[in-house]
Amino acid sequence: MIVAKFAAVIILGYLLGSIPIGILITKRFSRVDVTEYGSGKTGATNVLRVAGKKVAALVLALDVLKGALAVLFAGLIIGREYLVVGDIGLGVIFGQCLAALAAMAGHNWSIFLKFRGGRGVATFFGGLMALCPVVAIFGGEVFIIGVGLSRFASLGSISGVVGTYTILVPLTILNGFPIEYLIYALIGTIAIIVMHKDNIARLLAGRERKLGDEPEKIELPPTENSLG
Repeated sequence: MIVAKFAAVIILGYLLGSIPIGILITKRFSRVDVTEYGSGKTGATNVLRVAGKKVAALVLALDVLKGALAVLFAGLIIGREYLVVGDIGLGVIFGQCLAALAAMAGHNWSIFLKFRGGRGVATFFGGLMALCPVVAIFGGEVFIIGVGLSRFASLGSISGVVGTYTILVPLTILNGFPIEYLIYALIGTIAIIVMHKDNIARLLAGRERKLGDEPEKIELPPTENSLG
């Protein structure tokens, strides 16, 4: 029964994460498809360039909410049940971390967008906020400082998630924080760095766009109708 519940929270988390908030909100308020501009991603940074601060703030809040809801629903579904593997009991915290990672995966590779999406930063922090608010706030502060000093959202994002994992290492060893949090942060950090590989390449080449730069329209391949 508990294995079925773990599977259920993974599926639910993925479907929550897959909701294409960036596209829905920008089409509703700005009448544009955010995937046709800038990086083509659906996250708040690209929305900011395309649709402005207010729309981007709404997208950011809702993308954070996806991760938080995945964790909260997982807690309700799993309850007090445990799966015993050797000397280890896998219970609600394990299931919540699975759900949060699934929400990240859904955001990045949405089933509703032919497995395209964002980079997972906001959803990662949403899941962490529901799991461990203190660490999420710390990582968010590192993100804000990184963006404020550099004006590179990508650099701030990477700094924020790396800072989150870094602070969880001593908290896990010295303060007894659940190791599941550390594993969640590690997997999430690796995934977010991989999703930013194009940004890292542009940063190293000195060609990364700063916040406030105008987005370029992406040239999409012609459709069958446009071919006449």
